[in-house]
Amino acid sequence: MSDTSAMPLSVPSAHSPLNDWFTYLENLHTSAIDLGLERVQAVGDRAGLRKPAPTVITVAGTNGKGSTCAILESILLQAGYTVGVYSSPHLVRYNERVRVNGAELPDHEHSQAFAAVEAFRETTSLSFFEFGTLAALQLFKMHQVEVLVLEVGLGGRLDATNIVDHDVSVITSLAIDHVDWLGDDIEVIGYEKAGIFRADKPAICGQPNPPASVAAHADSIGAELYQVGYQYTYEQSGETWNWKCGAFDMEQLPLPALPLPNAATALMALGVAELDITDQHIVAGLAKVRLAGRMETVSDQPLILLDVAHNPHSAHYLARQLKALKNIREVGQIHGVVAMLKDKDIASTLDEMRAVINVWYPASLTGPRAASAQQLADHLNYSGQMFGEPVQAYQSALAAAQPEDVVIVFGSFHTVGEVSAHIQSTQE
Repeated sequence: MSDTSAMPLSVPSAHSPLNDWFTYLENLHTSAIDLGLERVQAVGDRAGLRKPAPTVITVAGTNGKGSTCAILESILLQAGYTVGVYSSPHLVRYNERVRVNGAELPDHEHSQAFAAVEAFRETTSLSFFEFGTLAALQLFKMHQVEVLVLEVGLGGRLDATNIVDHDVSVITSLAIDHVDWLGDDIEVIGYEKAGIFRADKPAICGQPNPPASVAAHADSIGAELYQVGYQYTYEQSGETWNWKCGAFDMEQLPLPALPLPNAATALMALGVAELDITDQHIVAGLAKVRLAGRMETVSDQPLILLDVAHNPHSAHYLARQLKALKNIREVGQIHGVVAMLKDKDIASTLDEMRAVINVWYPASLTGPRAASAQQLADHLNYSGQMFGEPVQAYQSALAAAQPEDVVIVFGSFHTVGEVSAHIQSTQE
């Protein structure tokens, strides 16, 4: 009987092209997502990566993680710190996941970091995300960042980022998402997100009226909980906003280009991080912050926007932003280019957008998690043209749009990533 077992994988070197490492990592583990800390923690211990920077802020949440991390990064850079940010997923290039002082790192540094993790891995099996997380920590350690901002990938308690000994924990928002992995019980989801809290360390919750499990877990381990609406508050006042924590009050702050609730949560995290940050650093950081794929403006006539909104909570916010556009400029029709993953709440997400989108361009994604354009059309009761990929849908919307119209591309990181890559290629 012939041996049908898989051939041993060829291990790339520190000098191998990054794509060789991707091929290797994609075949290294049996599943793309494997929640649990035992394996990744063991490798992290051997590599000395559990405390990769003097100050570490870990950010979890259903939505708003990327925005909160970007706001923290922008303010910290204004304060003169060497700052690392780890985020996922990427839009166009894997290198987007690791930033040092606001910049991506070159391919060869990622290959070197992957090789370093491989040397410490020994026989331990790691998922792509786990391996990538450890490699990112290696890069931050190599660059000697002073403050590290870690975005949780999925959940919190069992996410690979949670092996790090961090100083401040942040939950941006809580809603039902990733049902296959986290379930549909908001109390359970609250507990999973609160799993990043640390005993005797600050824990920030930016979700108004969160499930009781968040405060209960904080209390059970002795974390110092700072809850929006209680320990800190904020309000918009015309073209500025105010933030308050106890007797400390900041007024007439500039409105950031990212969601205000996330800015308020970021300020609370910085307020307890024991860092040297002034009001001037905060004002400058808020004014300058931007993040690709979050109400990202590509052109003005027609107004082309890219937003990774992919669940009801984020779609609700996006719809509000689009409605608000009508108060500041003359808006014609809104063309919606949408493609989604089938494990998302497609019906509720699209329902949030129905009232603002005039013309739909449903498209299919590729891969095992992809929803088809027909599935989206069925939820919309739509019988018009459908598209095999987001770029085709985007091109059709662009051809139909008048100068006063809006084209919004949304529904998934994959959707925005494909369209963003297409736009970049046409600009080169």
